[in-house]
Amino acid sequence: MGDWFQTIVDTEATPQEAQGLATSVLDWLIADGFVSAERTDCVLGADAGHAPGPRYGEAVEELDPHLINLWSNGLHVTVERTVFDAGQGEPSAVTCPHCAAELPLVDQYWSPIDENWDRFSDAVNSWPDGDDEPVACPSCDRTAPVHTWIWADDCFAFGHLGLTFWNWPALRREFVADIARRLGGHRTVLLAGKL
Repeated sequence: MGDWFQTIVDTEATPQEAQGLATSVLDWLIADGFVSAERTDCVLGADAGHAPGPRYGEAVEELDPHLINLWSNGLHVTVERTVFDAGQGEPSAVTCPHCAAELPLVDQYWSPIDENWDRFSDAVNSWPDGDDEPVACPSCDRTAPVHTWIWADDCFAFGHLGLTFWNWPALRREFVADIARRLGGHRTVLLAGKL
């Protein structure tokens, strides 16, 4: 079994604006009844979150009558420099932000290509600590900070703000777009995964 999650990551929010954006979006989600105002023990990996509100069904593709009975069914808001990941699986490739060359990260059998992963591993692991270690493209030889590379399969996203919905059915595309608008039109990535 396991727990399913979806995280909307704002990849452009600065550390200085992340908290204000999080507060603004959370206020809207509460005011419109998508989540409850009270913080409870309803999320994994955090002290408290916001349980589904009376209008949560308008945010998802289809209602799940069992969601309300699950312990982990809430929204957790992360406001800190984080490498968000989908929990299981690896991205198949990463694309250079300069020349658009795609570097495969797994082979045809979905086994990691160690040589290519090694190029990124230190930068990915040190990013949450505040490092912006540049990674050189093997195609154009230009460097770019790891968070500016484009990760395939939406398995990774780098940001200072993430909204994680635990065990909610698939979020409606319009709901995700509305959140992106409320984040100032910032680029967002929707990660979906299972633990």
